Parts: sequence; structure tokens; C-alpha cells
Amino acid sequence: MNPAISASELAKWFGEGDLKTYAVKDVSFEAYFGEIFFIVGPSGSGKTTLLSMISGILRPNSGTVTVDSIDIWKLESDQIAEFRLNKVGFVFQDYHLFPRLTTAENVAIPLILKKRDWDDSIREATHYLEIVGLKNKVELPPMKLSGGEQQRVAIARALVSQPDILIFDEPTASLDGDTGRRIMDFVKTSILSDKRCILIVTHDSRIFEYAHRIMKMEDGKIVGIEKGAGH
Repeated sequence: MNPAISASELAKWFGEGDLKTYAVKDVSFEAYFGEIFFIVGPSGSGKTTLLSMISGILRPNSGTVTVDSIDIWKLESDQIAEFRLNKVGFVFQDYHLFPRLTTAENVAIPLILKKRDWDDSIREATHYLEIVGLKNKVELPPMKLSGGEQQRVAIARALVSQPDILIFDEPTASLDGDTGRRIMDFVKTSILSDKRCILIVTHDSRIFEYAHRIMKMEDGKIVGIEKGAGH
């Protein structure tokens, strides 16, 4: 089976000489299509830096990242931007929704960035809002939605480009336990497929049961990878 993501000896440091500090050091792992892969660890363990290198945001000082057989850091800058737009979907911890736009307009943003027709983009966005159970909320601004509903808008926006890799940053941190489990149930049953890999960074042990595998990080290094209950 070809991995969705293959990281080899990734390292990122800041400063030089005596001031050199590693954010990530010699990290190697693989994550597969059809898998929910958790990355856990204390604050400052390198999780966010690692995600930034995997997703084409932050260039590593050394090592390689291969996503769906593409060595992303050998791409030109415009190709990396296209990779991020087409291959990777992000669901951020604070959702990053625009308060002056409707939910449909928020979801349509990736399509607009691809220079898709406005009306077609809104229709496609509406379709994905229906998929996440918000077909009656397409004209509302985010402030009129609950936290769980805003999370689902963010998921719809991440999905609208049909990415191979979906990255969640603390998806349940702002949600109560029941809402968090409903979101994770939805992700597992409706979002995961054998053609998609889902990476989740979280401190929330309540949702560890949804992981196929859990990678633990400390001080920029992997300290273990174990099977989760979802395996």
C-alpha cells in the first residue's frame, strides 16, 4: 500500500551555533489512505511545526516529505501553493470563518481562489453544507451558529476542494464532550474514505478512541507510535 504521507528524517531548527534550537528533529513516519492518524504531545513538542512542513507551509531544514508520491519540497513555489489548494484541507482550532460572509460564502472560498465561477462555487458550497447537515443554514453568518455548527462549516470548507489529506488542529478543543463525539462520529463515518488520509492534532484524550494510530511527540521527536481503538 502506498502511503498518503511519508516523512523521512525531517528536521526544523531556528537560530545558529549556540542559539540553535530544534523544533522538530529526525522525524520519520508514514500515514496511509483510509486512516485516521493522531499526533499528540504537550505544547511545544513540535506538532504544529511538523504539520506545517507536511502541508507545504514551512520548509524543513533537512529531510523529505512525500505526499501521494509527490516530493513536495522539490516543487516550485507556485506548485507548492497549488498543492496546498488542491491536495490538503485544513480545519483550524478557531475555525477561521469570516464573520461578514454567509456560511455558503465561507465554504466557497477555496473554489473562488481557484477562479471558479461565483454561482457555481456557491452551489458547490451549498452541496457540501448539506453533506455536513447544515442545508438550512447556508444564508446565516457564522455568529448565528453554535460551536459545533461552526466546526461543521469549517469541515465543509476543507472538503469542498476534495482533498486527499485532511488536517484537523484540535478539532474538539472548544466543544463539549457530546458535541465533540458527534463531530468525530461524523468524520469517521462520512468524511474518511479509502482515498483520504485524516491527520488530527489533539490534546483531547476523550477522542483517542477514534484513532487508527496515535503518534506521540516530545521535544520535537517521536517517542512512540501505537495502534488506537479505531484500528
